[in-house]
Amino acid sequence: MRERLRDGRGRALLCFLLVAVWDSASGQIRYSIPEEMQKGAFVGDLAKDLGLDTKLLSEQGAHLVSRGKEQYFALNVKNGHLYVKEQMDRERVCGGSLGCVVPFQVFVQDTMKFYAVEVEITDINDNAPRFQAEQTELRIGESTDTGTRFLLPDARDPDVETNSLQGYHLSDNKHFSLDVQKAADGARYAELVLEKALDREEQAVHNLLLTATDGGDPVRSGTAHIRVIVEDANDNPPVFSQPLYKASVLENVPRGSVLVTVNATDRDEGINSEVTYSFRKITEKASQIFLLDPKSGALRAVGEVDFEESPKYEMEVQAQDGRGLSARSKVLLLVLDVNDNAPEIALTSLAHSVEEGARPGTVIAVFNAQDPDSGQNGEVTCSIPSSLPLRLQKSFDNYYSLVTDRALDREQVSEYNVTITATDRGNPPLSTITALSLKILDKNDNPPTFTQTSYTGYITENNPIGASILSLEASDPDWGENARVTYSLLLPLLPRGEGSESPVSSSISIHSESGAVYALRSFDYEQLRELRFQVQAQDGGSPPLSTNVSVTLWILDQNDNSPEILYPASRSDGSTGVELAPRSSEPGYLVTKVVAVDADSGQNAWLSYQLLKATEPGLFRVGLQSGEIRTARSVLDKDALKQSLVVLVKDNGQPPLSASVSVTVVLADSLPQILSELSSLSASAAAAAGGGGGAEPQPGLTLYLVIAVASVSGLFFSFLLGLLALRLRRWRNSPLLESGASGNFSGVPVSQFVGIDGVRAFLHSYSQEASLTAGSRKSQILFPVVSCTNTLTAQQPQEKPAPPLRCDDSNISNGQLNFSQVSFSLTFFKSGDGFVPVSTGASPPPSISTPGASSGLTDYFSLNFTSGTDIKIGLPKHFSKLLKPELEKEAQARHLQTEGETKQQLKQLIREFEMSMNGTGAANPPPPNSPPSDQQPGDGNALSDEPQNPPPTDQQPGDKAQTLNSRWPD
Repeated sequence: MRERLRDGRGRALLCFLLVAVWDSASGQIRYSIPEEMQKGAFVGDLAKDLGLDTKLLSEQGAHLVSRGKEQYFALNVKNGHLYVKEQMDRERVCGGSLGCVVPFQVFVQDTMKFYAVEVEITDINDNAPRFQAEQTELRIGESTDTGTRFLLPDARDPDVETNSLQGYHLSDNKHFSLDVQKAADGARYAELVLEKALDREEQAVHNLLLTATDGGDPVRSGTAHIRVIVEDANDNPPVFSQPLYKASVLENVPRGSVLVTVNATDRDEGINSEVTYSFRKITEKASQIFLLDPKSGALRAVGEVDFEESPKYEMEVQAQDGRGLSARSKVLLLVLDVNDNAPEIALTSLAHSVEEGARPGTVIAVFNAQDPDSGQNGEVTCSIPSSLPLRLQKSFDNYYSLVTDRALDREQVSEYNVTITATDRGNPPLSTITALSLKILDKNDNPPTFTQTSYTGYITENNPIGASILSLEASDPDWGENARVTYSLLLPLLPRGEGSESPVSSSISIHSESGAVYALRSFDYEQLRELRFQVQAQDGGSPPLSTNVSVTLWILDQNDNSPEILYPASRSDGSTGVELAPRSSEPGYLVTKVVAVDADSGQNAWLSYQLLKATEPGLFRVGLQSGEIRTARSVLDKDALKQSLVVLVKDNGQPPLSASVSVTVVLADSLPQILSELSSLSASAAAAAGGGGGAEPQPGLTLYLVIAVASVSGLFFSFLLGLLALRLRRWRNSPLLESGASGNFSGVPVSQFVGIDGVRAFLHSYSQEASLTAGSRKSQILFPVVSCTNTLTAQQPQEKPAPPLRCDDSNISNGQLNFSQVSFSLTFFKSGDGFVPVSTGASPPPSISTPGASSGLTDYFSLNFTSGTDIKIGLPKHFSKLLKPELEKEAQARHLQTEGETKQQLKQLIREFEMSMNGTGAANPPPPNSPPSDQQPGDGNALSDEPQNPPPTDQQPGDKAQTLNSRWPD
């Protein structure tokens, strides 16, 4: 039997070819293979058929996802081939279904894509027909009519289509024949037909062989022995009350429960009416669940009735009397679904960790949630807590993806415990909970943070090398290497101290791990009082992040410097100068002052003075804080001429340091006494220098002192005399004095009222001397640029007429006129935002004219200075339009234009100038003695459109004119 089965499988494998086709209706890859293929058998090139890169399958995390618990296929990620993982029996996988398809998905984790794949399992003739019982006994009465039919047991073949049961054969005999019928469901069954009357006396037992065959190649068959016992007459077979018994059964019905009762009756009497019940046709699995009582016909559940295993059960029962006559009926049990199964969660892909900062939508897990129940009992919904930064995204066919909903921050939450709840819609609903742990991987997204915004440290000067100053602390909320902080110094230069510069690294150091700052040298407060630097804290991430903090180190002072006495200064021989005090001094007379300083600071530099030793105790006293030596009482006759004092200067440090100085005071009222004392002092000093009291005094010392004092006094008086003479000379040469000789100080103009547009203003006048040459050795006069635009000023009249000055075209260039041999004086007036030059000359002013015309400039300035070289004069801007076209271009280039009412005010003055230039002057102005006009100098109508009397070429002394001063060209 096994050899025939093995041969049949080999032939079937040769007949089937592996075919991979694209199912256009479903958009799936579909393969077809025969059942019973060996483990590791090739199914198809899945990577090629799906268009996936074979080299990237492993990196992309491609794997198979099946709905059930069993995995029948495997994917080789190295070559993309699909293999058989477990040998499959079609009858076990799909039962009696005509089509057997195993679906699964190919999941590519990187791209989060599913590819649907189906593998059809085709049937091979690996099962022979088989009878439930190998021997069946029939009792037939000898009076049974010919043509009577007797049901024979059915054979069962789990194969499908042509490989299933195709027919029955009966061994040769002369009394019976075989009639094969086809039921409504397509199943074939056999009936034994009595062809010839039986004679018990002739043959009491007939042994027949019933053979069932399938349509496979080769043909497989199964046999059953039929033993016919001939009995006395029995002419009525049993009859069922119903041709079909139908019942609904709740799944999980208790064992032993009666599901349905079949009933058949026989009209015979006695043993011929006794009916027994049995299963005529039932599946092997159903025979383990149900039991038919042969006496009562009650169908009981002896196993677990599960809707998920089979939603219905069909079986045939047989009723047989004591003489072998039988009848058949069908039983249909419909299993009603009960919500007895909680949903099942099958994880397809799971990432146990994810990097913080991952973009929203990053897939954490892929899973499938199914419920084997039916209807609403099998509908599943999944959920996670709303507080999590995650969400569920349904893809298809109860597949869910767990993805990030927003960016994750490990510093806030380092690990999430995710609870996935799958709930069906049954009543009551059942649910399943699956817990996942998701760790957040650290990303270097946080720089170190110092505990303070700035640090201040203190260290006392003269510190030992290596002394700890302060500790800095910075923390990084990241994890692992990203949180490891190292410290380093940033290296600016130290502040300058006594001509040297040194980097911070030579003064201090910092421990890279602890952040402790140490001194690399001994500090001196008097050289360096403050040290500022920056410390950088850097983490170990890639790339590293860093933070800087400012650190200020203060050097604290120690009392390590004694007071230094500046006055009286000690000489090389240790002696000090001599102080003089008259003997007639009153108490409190200031003799001298001891001046001392201390290089320390604070209370270490607070100095106090005290008289340590004196020739006459009580004669002098020293200011405690000031160091002033004053007389404490009047000088007595008995007091010595020479007084020696020792002053002690002490600071306020702990312990205090001090210094002392000796002061010699000579008490004398006259120079002879002083010289006599100085002689004695010199003699004493010489004696001290000579090493003994026997040295002779130096006779020339007094003479030298007298000569020195006389020389200093003479030099001082000479200096005073020279200074007085210089001042007198300057005063005599003053222009004010020279001008005043004629009775009129032209250098001091008279302040007058002048008005523009009816607004009166008082012009303050200031007198200044001005030198307008480019240097002390040059005589070329350069007029400065003044800042007085559109200002009308009143001016004193010229004393003398201005002689005409001729010039030609070559003298006019770039807005300047060149003159020779000109005398002038110039006075500046304070007006507006600067000093305005106003022409006020004592000598006859020059005149200017263009070729062919003569016109004086006495209305505008006067000169009183003679120069041997050319003089450059800048013209006022409102005259530029009256000159050559060359000057017009210069004026336009400098944007010198007069607008608005100012232009109207200047119009009359320009007309006067034109008339003067053309030699057609109008009436002369009134003489100096004429009565004044109604218009005041400050009247706003001083300038109008009506022609005014322009000044004549030659003005007489005393004539008054009004001059309009404008800003000179730039």
